[in-house]
Amino acid sequence: MSDCLFCRILREEVPADVVHETERTVAFRDIGPQAPTHVLVIPREHHADVAALSAADPALVAEVMAAAVAVARQEGLSGGYRLLTNTGSDAGQTVQHAHVHVLGGRPLGPLG
Repeated sequence: MSDCLFCRILREEVPADVVHETERTVAFRDIGPQAPTHVLVIPREHHADVAALSAADPALVAEVMAAAVAVARQEGLSGGYRLLTNTGSDAGQTVQHAHVHVLGGRPLGPLG
């Protein structure tokens, strides 16, 4: 998708602090971090959200999650971390490209 921010990051049209890459995923630091560690993990293929990604390529969902766990380890989040994905505007999704937030570095507290 030509105007998708994350696709533009993948094409290196927009700079990003990339911290982890695999053949099918990329992880980079969030520019508006909500925790001391806040990394976004995305598939290299464009899918609007996790529901679309899951329907199109369930194996890639697993690869994105595995990359998120690898990022948490790499970032030293041994005390715990949160993996979060938002699907749709009601959930707060602002970029229409499937992604997982890796959050940690401090106690995050319960959701709710």
